Amino acid sequence: MSAELPPKPHRGWTFHEVPEGKRWSTSRRTITETDLVVYATQFGFVEGLFLDATGSERAGYSGRLVPGSLVMSIAEGLIISGGAIAGTGIAYLGAEVQVKGPTFVNDTVQVIAEVTEARMTSKNDRGIVTTRNEVFNQKGEVVMVYTPTRMILTDHSAE
Repeated sequence: MSAELPPKPHRGWTFHEVPEGKRWSTSRRTITETDLVVYATQFGFVEGLFLDATGSERAGYSGRLVPGSLVMSIAEGLIISGGAIAGTGIAYLGAEVQVKGPTFVNDTVQVIAEVTEARMTSKNDRGIVTTRNEVFNQKGEVVMVYTPTRMILTDHSAE
């Protein structure tokens, strides 16, 4: 991750405010033991890699692993809470997800997003935007890349 981060959004961007190549960063969030235990037990991730303190070690890892689906959920939370699509996002259409490396309890993650595709829909009040979202840990290592596609409004008057 570069030392020079792209700016953070201040309000939901409209379709016309997110051309291809636009980049932004989120705030950071540390993934806690509580995050892992609540997620794993609530959604059935009762695998030893996640809930057995020695399970990760036996598999060759140096800490408690966090499921990739939790990492993506936290990354999406950072995107949403950062305001990039506040009031302008109207549909999540899907994503391709690639886990690039392990994420552990007490890792701190941050997302840098870049618009890779933007096109209008047949309705003039919305567009389809795809971003490449890189999730970094506190060491600057990319642990996940995902490419969500969303439908967003073309202007704030349509909110």
